[in-house]
Amino acid sequence: MDGKTIVFALMSFSHDLFTAIWIGGVIVTVISYMPAVKEALGPGPQVKKIMTAFQKRQSIWVYISMAGLILTGLVMSQRNPEFENLLGFSNPFSAALSIKHILVLFMIGITLYRTLVLGRMQGGMTPEKERLNFQLLIANAVLAIAVLFSSGLIAAFVRPLSG
Repeated sequence: MDGKTIVFALMSFSHDLFTAIWIGGVIVTVISYMPAVKEALGPGPQVKKIMTAFQKRQSIWVYISMAGLILTGLVMSQRNPEFENLLGFSNPFSAALSIKHILVLFMIGITLYRTLVLGRMQGGMTPEKERLNFQLLIANAVLAIAVLFSSGLIAAFVRPLSG
């Protein structure tokens, strides 16, 4: 196995790991973690306290994953001859990749707003802000699923490469 193959394998592995941490974390939080915490503790301040602590810890991993996904994605895209640029739509591969980039940009925006704006509000969050925070989390989970679907399209459009 040559060095290029090993580097690409490491980039692909890292990209998948960062995806699992960020996108998997969003989806699992919405479909399992939050409902389980609410069911176990009922409504009240304990749920809010747990979710705040969870979001604080998870946001560190999410920021690392965002940076890692951008870096590994740039390296990986350069390997495919059908890649034209970050927002190109001239072929099916580039169009699917561009859609994925747009969806990820929306996810990044929502994540930053939730953690840096809503998560740091002075005097605590009002019920309206808590509801908005939850709605944005749901929106990010839906976008995450769309990102995974676009990744599936990209994989379907990739032609076998030599070397």
